[in-house]
Amino acid sequence: MMDKRNTEGAFDDANPLKHLTRAQFAALGGDAVAYVKSVSGFMLTGLIEDAEFDGATQYQLVMSADGTPLMVADTTEAVTEWLGDQNIGVATLH
Repeated sequence: MMDKRNTEGAFDDANPLKHLTRAQFAALGGDAVAYVKSVSGFMLTGLIEDAEFDGATQYQLVMSADGTPLMVADTTEAVTEWLGDQNIGVATLH
Protein backbone atom coordinates (compact mmCIF):
# COMPACT_ATOMS: atom_id res chain seq x y z
CA MET A 1 0.00 0.00 0.00
CA MET A 2 1.28 3.46 -0.92
CA ASP A 3 1.28 6.18 1.71
CA LYS A 4 -0.03 9.42 0.11
CA ARG A 5 1.52 11.56 2.82
CA ASN A 6 5.00 10.70 1.55
CA THR A 7 4.28 11.88 -2.00
CA GLU A 8 2.11 14.97 -1.44
CA GLY A 9 4.99 17.24 -0.42
CA ALA A 10 7.04 16.29 -3.46
CA PHE A 11 4.06 16.99 -5.73
CA ASP A 12 3.44 20.41 -4.17
CA ASP A 13 7.07 21.42 -4.71
CA ALA A 14 7.06 20.24 -8.32
CA ASN A 15 3.70 21.84 -9.21
CA PRO A 16 4.31 25.41 -10.45
CA LEU A 17 0.60 26.29 -10.13
CA LYS A 18 0.91 26.12 -6.35
CA HIS A 19 3.23 29.15 -6.39
CA LEU A 20 1.25 31.53 -8.64
CA THR A 21 -0.09 34.80 -7.32
CA ARG A 22 -3.84 35.48 -7.61
CA ALA A 23 -3.18 37.78 -10.59
CA GLN A 24 -1.02 35.21 -12.36
CA PHE A 25 -3.62 32.49 -11.81
CA ALA A 26 -6.42 34.73 -13.13
CA ALA A 27 -4.37 35.57 -16.22
CA LEU A 28 -4.18 31.89 -17.12
CA GLY A 29 -7.91 31.84 -17.80
CA GLY A 30 -8.32 35.34 -19.13
CA ASP A 31 -11.73 35.49 -20.74
CA ALA A 32 -11.78 31.78 -21.63
CA VAL A 33 -12.52 30.39 -18.14
CA ALA A 34 -15.39 31.27 -15.85
CA TYR A 35 -16.97 30.00 -12.69
CA VAL A 36 -20.51 30.10 -11.34
CA LYS A 37 -21.23 31.08 -7.77
CA SER A 38 -24.49 31.36 -5.86
CA VAL A 39 -24.70 34.79 -4.20
CA SER A 40 -27.31 36.82 -2.38
CA GLY A 41 -28.94 39.85 -3.94
CA PHE A 42 -27.53 41.91 -1.09
CA MET A 43 -23.99 40.96 -2.11
CA LEU A 44 -24.68 41.63 -5.79
CA THR A 45 -26.03 45.11 -5.10
CA GLY A 46 -22.67 46.01 -3.55
CA LEU A 47 -20.68 44.27 -6.29
CA ILE A 48 -22.36 45.60 -9.44
CA GLU A 49 -22.77 49.37 -9.73
CA ASP A 50 -26.09 50.84 -10.89
CA ALA A 51 -27.97 47.59 -10.26
CA GLU A 52 -30.53 46.65 -7.65
CA PHE A 53 -31.27 43.09 -6.58
CA ASP A 54 -33.69 41.63 -4.06
CA GLY A 55 -31.48 41.14 -1.02
CA ALA A 56 -33.27 37.96 0.09
CA THR A 57 -33.00 36.20 -3.30
CA GLN A 58 -30.14 33.86 -4.25
CA TYR A 59 -28.73 34.53 -7.73
CA GLN A 60 -26.27 32.69 -9.93
CA LEU A 61 -23.25 34.85 -10.75
CA VAL A 62 -20.95 33.92 -13.63
CA MET A 63 -17.49 35.45 -13.25
CA SER A 64 -14.43 35.30 -15.46
CA ALA A 65 -11.17 33.95 -14.07
CA ASP A 66 -9.95 37.51 -13.49
CA GLY A 67 -12.99 38.32 -11.31
CA THR A 68 -15.04 40.27 -13.84
CA PRO A 69 -18.80 39.63 -13.52
CA LEU A 70 -20.09 38.23 -16.83
CA MET A 71 -23.71 37.34 -16.17
CA VAL A 72 -26.28 37.21 -13.38
CA ALA A 73 -29.36 34.97 -13.42
CA ASP A 74 -31.98 33.85 -10.97
CA THR A 75 -31.88 30.21 -12.10
CA THR A 76 -29.19 27.67 -12.91
CA GLU A 77 -31.11 26.84 -16.10
CA ALA A 78 -30.62 30.40 -17.38
CA VAL A 79 -26.89 30.17 -16.64
CA THR A 80 -26.65 26.82 -18.43
CA GLU A 81 -28.44 28.22 -21.47
CA TRP A 82 -26.22 31.33 -21.57
CA LEU A 83 -23.03 29.29 -21.18
CA GLY A 84 -24.13 27.05 -24.06
CA ASP A 85 -23.94 30.07 -26.36
CA GLN A 86 -20.49 31.16 -25.12
CA ASN A 87 -16.99 29.93 -25.89
CA ILE A 88 -16.08 29.64 -22.20
CA GLY A 89 -14.78 26.77 -20.12
CA VAL A 90 -16.39 26.46 -16.70
CA ALA A 91 -14.27 25.67 -13.66
CA THR A 92 -15.87 24.04 -10.65
CA LEU A 93 -15.36 25.50 -7.21
CA HIS A 94 -14.79 23.33 -4.16
